[in-house]
Amino acid sequence: MSSGSRSGLGLAGATLAGLVLTVAVAAIMPARAADTPSPCCFTNEQFAGVCHVVPGEDESCDSILAYLNNPNSTGKSYCDRTNVRGGWVQVSCKPEPPPAPSQR
Repeated sequence: MSSGSRSGLGLAGATLAGLVLTVAVAAIMPARAADTPSPCCFTNEQFAGVCHVVPGEDESCDSILAYLNNPNSTGKSYCDRTNVRGGWVQVSCKPEPPPAPSQR
């Protein structure tokens, strides 16, 4: 066997190892992104702006909304630690499109 064929094998082996590594990283990345919960957004007439909350472990948008609407709930720091209870509604977290320019 000549040294030329060994270097060809080394290059092929390195290429294969690189491909395997790339596939492994690609397989892991979507799983980690899926683990990150989407934010929940809420509004209330007594609260300025939109409240954005990323649910923690064992939380959901529904459980956060129930907390915000429960007059006896305390201890969480949702919505800048607001003490406004009741009247919260869940809204889309997507930004509103800008208003159309007025025609004069």
